[in-house]
Amino acid sequence: MLCTHDDAFEEVTSMASRKLPNILITGTPGTGKSTLALSLLESLNSQSDNKFSHICVGDLVKHKDLHIGYNQQFQCYDVDDDKILDELEPLLDLGGCILDWHCSEIFPESSLDLIIVLRCDHQILFKRLEDRNYTPEKINENNDAEIFGECLHEALEAFPNPGQVVELDSENLDNLESNTDRFITWLQSWKSDNL
Repeated sequence: MLCTHDDAFEEVTSMASRKLPNILITGTPGTGKSTLALSLLESLNSQSDNKFSHICVGDLVKHKDLHIGYNQQFQCYDVDDDKILDELEPLLDLGGCILDWHCSEIFPESSLDLIIVLRCDHQILFKRLEDRNYTPEKINENNDAEIFGECLHEALEAFPNPGQVVELDSENLDNLESNTDRFITWLQSWKSDNL
């Protein structure tokens, strides 16, 4: 039987008995993915039995050359999905990864235990992207993606298991605190079900 890269990755990942789950925090650029990831990391790693790692996939793409070049028109790297998966596979097998990236569809279903899709009011998002000095075209493109819920739709299509994808508001510090608390509650449930 011919085994594709994705099939092999799913098989290895599903066979691994992880002591900690793998989480993807996704959403349109500017919705607070890195902020939530760092909040989770701080809260979780203060407990002795939790040792999570934060992996910003965009930074990994840039620093490990997991791309096929820079796209001037869209001001981003054209990523190489296979290179990304090859780099992340050993880490995901161990568990305890908090991935932070705007894309969810490249990951095999069994590699992630929870996908958090952050959502933000488009006016707040516009200001955040403006503060990052994004071009007007890039601001509009990302704002449209948020308005139409593209990251949520992609996650729901790639991960159809009920409860595996969670949509959370990410507009202020109250949201950040409640999202962190909600994840800690989810983690306790995951541990009781899986360990």
